[in-house]
Amino acid sequence: MTKKKIALSAVEALKKEYPDAVCSLTYTDPFQLLIATRLAAQCTDARVNLVTPALFERFKTAGDFAESTPEEVSEYIKSCGLYKTKSRDIVAMAKMLVEEFDGKVPDSIESLTKLPGIGRKTANLIVGDIYKKPAVVVDTHCIRLTRRLGLHELNDAKKIEFILRELLPPEESNDFCHRIVLHGRAVCTARKPHCERCCMNEFCRKKI
Repeated sequence: MTKKKIALSAVEALKKEYPDAVCSLTYTDPFQLLIATRLAAQCTDARVNLVTPALFERFKTAGDFAESTPEEVSEYIKSCGLYKTKSRDIVAMAKMLVEEFDGKVPDSIESLTKLPGIGRKTANLIVGDIYKKPAVVVDTHCIRLTRRLGLHELNDAKKIEFILRELLPPEESNDFCHRIVLHGRAVCTARKPHCERCCMNEFCRKKI
């Protein structure tokens, strides 16, 4: 099978296995998703979801964060890890949103990656989930699974993103990335891939 055919087969297999492709972070607006995704770096989504209710009760808008300090924000996010860096980025990000984007979350990867602490992974998530544009969110699960499938032999997230943009149907790419995270947690784990119960074992390069 060509890489294109493997990618298309993976899209269909994961769609059947995980029909509900949703982000596991809890949020009610674009700004909350932006903050939650920044907090999720080197931290589980489950932990972030425990932290954000109190955080978003105190800080409801970008303006609220912009008027705060990293020290105050850090009190709410200490259990997320790297909280000093994250709190500094969040306040700086909020200030830039207020000063340059009228307090609104931009809808392009180019603008989003100008924000402090925001890389292409977060930018793609916002563009895909919020603005419904084709996006490829390359996290550790995506890197591991797409490499095992035989779609590439890389570790560079940006290079992998552009490879997957060529292989995946644009209208499927965002949901594919959500589904591959679910599959990476449940079946194709980092420690050991459970090929015997994988929906992609008929065409996965690691399996065959």
